[in-house]
Amino acid sequence: MHKYAISDSIRQRALRRQGRAFGLDVIDAARAALVVIDMQNHFVAEGFPSEIPVARAIVPNINRMSTAVRAAGGTVVWIQTTAVGALELWGNRHKFGLSPDVAAKRLASLAEDAEGYKIYPLLEVRPDDLRVKKIKFSALNQGSCDLDAVLRKRGVDILLVAGAATNVCCDSTARDAVMLNYRVAMISDANATWTDDEHAAALNTFRAIFGDVMTTDEAIARLVAA
Repeated sequence: MHKYAISDSIRQRALRRQGRAFGLDVIDAARAALVVIDMQNHFVAEGFPSEIPVARAIVPNINRMSTAVRAAGGTVVWIQTTAVGALELWGNRHKFGLSPDVAAKRLASLAEDAEGYKIYPLLEVRPDDLRVKKIKFSALNQGSCDLDAVLRKRGVDILLVAGAATNVCCDSTARDAVMLNYRVAMISDANATWTDDEHAAALNTFRAIFGDVMTTDEAIARLVAA
């Protein structure tokens, strides 16, 4: 698991900008959702195209966080990246941003009948949890998926973001959520990326500018049952 602690300089910068230590000192479970992003074989399992080895280490914390959110009456959402619609809605990324071989491998692995698309098997997904498909890095970017509508229908305005990769899909979704008027916390020990440096850089920027960063234990301690 990544070694991460918010530095005093980031903490003080956030305090100067915001005038308070935490935006989410209390998490009302009735209005909260744990959003677990891209914990699919394609990104997590050994030998798959976009494998993030550290992502396997955060599985216990994601399971613990999801259990706590459910028990408190909150919502758990599993976000899966799909290849369906990717060329139509995000064609330039695949045509110009990736080589033909890499693009073909990515689309094949994230096809909805492929092993890469499936959620990593050690994650504890429950029948009442929500499942949402996305196309782009952010689950809240226009045209990526219907997550915003799903959450607002349930009265959710607090997001706890977990998954992979910290500095790609998780950070992109968390930042867009802030811009859409959600209150957001990234769960530091339930996010993973390829290196400690990338993980720290994403979380430091998010904490300094956008929203909260907290551990699984801190998030669970702040949950107030619905």
